[in-house]
Amino acid sequence: MKRLCDVEPRVMDDEMLKLAVGEQGPRDEAGQLAKQEGILFKDVLSLQLDFQNILRIDNLWQFENLRKLQLDNNIIEKIEGLENLTHLVWLDLSFNNIEAIEGLDTLVNLEDLSLFNNRISKIDSLDALVKLQVLSLGNNQIGNMTNIIYLRRFKDLRTLSLSGNPVAEAEDYRTFICAYLPDLVYLDFQRIDDHMKELAEMKHQCSVDELKHQESLMQAQLEEEQARWEELEGHKAAFVEHLNGPFLFDSMYAEDVEGSQLSHLPGVGELVQTYKDKFVVICLNIFKFGMKQQEKRKAELDTFMGCVQEAIQEKQEQGKHEIAKFEEKHLLTLSSIRDESELTNFEIKMAEHSENITELVNVLMTLEMQLVEQLEETINMFERNIIDLVGLFVENVQSLYPFLDGPLRGGAAGRGALRARTTAPRLQGAGGRRLHFKQKAQRGTASLQLSRMQLSGVPYRWLPVGSHACPLPLPPRKKAHLQRMEICQPLGMFEEYLLTLSTKGPY
Repeated sequence: MKRLCDVEPRVMDDEMLKLAVGEQGPRDEAGQLAKQEGILFKDVLSLQLDFQNILRIDNLWQFENLRKLQLDNNIIEKIEGLENLTHLVWLDLSFNNIEAIEGLDTLVNLEDLSLFNNRISKIDSLDALVKLQVLSLGNNQIGNMTNIIYLRRFKDLRTLSLSGNPVAEAEDYRTFICAYLPDLVYLDFQRIDDHMKELAEMKHQCSVDELKHQESLMQAQLEEEQARWEELEGHKAAFVEHLNGPFLFDSMYAEDVEGSQLSHLPGVGELVQTYKDKFVVICLNIFKFGMKQQEKRKAELDTFMGCVQEAIQEKQEQGKHEIAKFEEKHLLTLSSIRDESELTNFEIKMAEHSENITELVNVLMTLEMQLVEQLEETINMFERNIIDLVGLFVENVQSLYPFLDGPLRGGAAGRGALRARTTAPRLQGAGGRRLHFKQKAQRGTASLQLSRMQLSGVPYRWLPVGSHACPLPLPPRKKAHLQRMEICQPLGMFEEYLLTLSTKGPY
């Protein structure tokens, strides 16, 4: 390994990078032209920077499409500066002074990694390299066999080199690796034969089976956590997270000292439980309604995206048709223009047919402007429709849980009734509130129109606390609304009971 005192460190600057790119570029006439005009770093696919006495990796952020990077035989001490090289497939950092594996989290496409002859003592921080096939870690300081077990997560790993490490001196080194990495094909540049695999399986079968069992349990746990996370994200998208159970109620009363003291009074415990049950029912109703509304919003979004794609495709087809008509009409002229080698004659022929070309350009520009207008109109209509859906959701949530609309007033008169809004909205028309994007032939182009139905709601009604009968007779079609109001009713009864207890004196 190289030491800093033996060589003069160099900085990886633009001058070094330009020189390397120029030397590694094509040598023919194209290469000379590229040197004159300059080569964009983002177009470089392979870069060789070996034997440059580089101390630190830097200034590589412009090589965003780089696939192969060679940095071997330098004096690099830390893996860094590779964050933007997301397309990298092959990376050589051998013969450096690297002590830890790090800085590779974004290299998700890396397949071949060489860290041969460094100072690495632990194999870790490679989790992002899901496509890793070749790993060279020979001549390092790895001494613990548990590093081998870490490599089991790389299902595509086929070639591994660990020779020259303390771990390679163990008696069962080869059999241990073959048993715990059964898909490995090459170990220390030698092919693993079938006899070695059978011997390793027999020797380590019990420990490997136990490890597989633990891995299966961990995998099941990870899948369960992932499923819970995805479910929660779906609930968040519907704005109803944690409403499918008693979470909201429990969180409100978790630090309520007075409520805890009241629960010890005779009869209050039962009332609290009843209150909680009814509260949870309301939360579940809000949850179910929110999930249904989310499905409607997703349907609207899918319809919108489908309509946009259809409009774009239609204009593209019309543009192709106009170009094909132009080429068919002026086929001979276009052929003569293409075959013209003299620049002067080429310009004369282009000028002769400039009117036809200008006409084609105008037609294509008209199609593009029509598309822009259609998309703007569609986006505005879609935005209004989504706003209406969200407003409908909020109104229904307020009807299910009237405290969202305003707290109960104090006093007998103010607490004598709960205002419950029976919002069972009727959507006039057969189509309801769905988006209807219709295409009509208007002046030779399709237009996107939205048919939106008007919403009519049911007026407020008053329901006295402590009574399950509505003072006003309701028609049969509104009986379902009574159930919703009765769900909210015990909340006010419990509030009134607590008020009564508090007026009798200290507890």
